[in-house]
Amino acid sequence: MNNLTLKQLRYFQAVAQEGHFGRAAMACAVTQPALSVQIKDLEDQLGMALFERSTRQVRLTGFGEDFAKRVRDILRSVDELGDLARAAQGGMSGQLRIGVIPTVAPYLLPDVVRILADTYQGVELKIRETLTPRLIDELDAGRLDAAIMALPLAEPTLEEFPLFDEEFVLIRPEGDRDLPVPAADQLREMKLLLLEEGHCFRDQALAFCSMNASGAREMLDASSLSTLVQLVGSGVGVTLIPDMAVPVETRSANVSVARFGGVPPKRSIGLAWRRSSSLAPQLLKMAQAVRAALG
Repeated sequence: MNNLTLKQLRYFQAVAQEGHFGRAAMACAVTQPALSVQIKDLEDQLGMALFERSTRQVRLTGFGEDFAKRVRDILRSVDELGDLARAAQGGMSGQLRIGVIPTVAPYLLPDVVRILADTYQGVELKIRETLTPRLIDELDAGRLDAAIMALPLAEPTLEEFPLFDEEFVLIRPEGDRDLPVPAADQLREMKLLLLEEGHCFRDQALAFCSMNASGAREMLDASSLSTLVQLVGSGVGVTLIPDMAVPVETRSANVSVARFGGVPPKRSIGLAWRRSSSLAPQLLKMAQAVRAALG
């Protein structure tokens, strides 16, 4: 037990999150055999199995579940020691780990990276793109310093700072350009293409149309806005995308863009970080700088 290492704990946490040794090895930037050896050594030292292994997946044992909770706290505390050191330097320096949701990343990241590079020249950015639930988990675990997501999150452990609001637009085939823009209730009667479950943008689109998730099961789901727009261009249906995605996603698709009248659907994009983070004051200043630069 005296020989447990942080490397072993981080490898264990990666396998617990991914449920797969290969994906965990990729996440840790090591070979699968090297990771497997470290996990086996960890289990030998503990005298207990941490995972149930099968050909299809890896699951935590009962002991592994309890162990994972303690490991999460330990690694978060270790990461916060690094935050404390950076905060003591009086400014932003070293590595800054920022998460971002997929419906924002391709369109906003170039501007955010440029702003941060100009404002904090000593910072090394590490970007993580994934869905909101995972970003929240990784923020809480201390594996991310901040994340750009749709607000509000209603997470008591996280501080939220709004950056900007943006509208949703309707994407439909080019041949429909001159047709009236349908109202929200009319969209329920159309073939509305949506992102797959797990994307907060899907939930926002359903809310605008006053549809529940079960009512959308017969609709075609996709994993990216690009796929949705290309399907619309092929005449499959219609979709909603955020305004920031229009220049990128519609330039090579045979589609038209329509804006809703009245009160259009929209979302608020902001930066979130742990309230307990030692970097909280610096992250607030960073968020203010990004919002000012984005205008």
